[in-house]
Amino acid sequence: MEDQDGRREAAVKRVKAKRDFKNHLAVYLIVNALLIVIWAVSGAGYFWPIWPIAGWGVGLAFNAWSAYFEKPISEDEIRREMEKGL
Repeated sequence: MEDQDGRREAAVKRVKAKRDFKNHLAVYLIVNALLIVIWAVSGAGYFWPIWPIAGWGVGLAFNAWSAYFEKPISEDEIRREMEKGL
């Protein structure tokens, strides 16, 4: 039963991470769209919104990696790390 609880807890964590990423993506798109509108209304000269878009995009990419591609920590990895400490 404990294994079942552990797997459920890990699954809940993954679902939460994916939801958090989707919220992060929505805020990224809305804020950067607003910055582009401000740029366009203010004369559309040098495309300065590229800097927050690119900088924040790097953080968003790391968030996506951790939500969708990072492997969960396995019991085998924990055991090996514990053995190193002895």
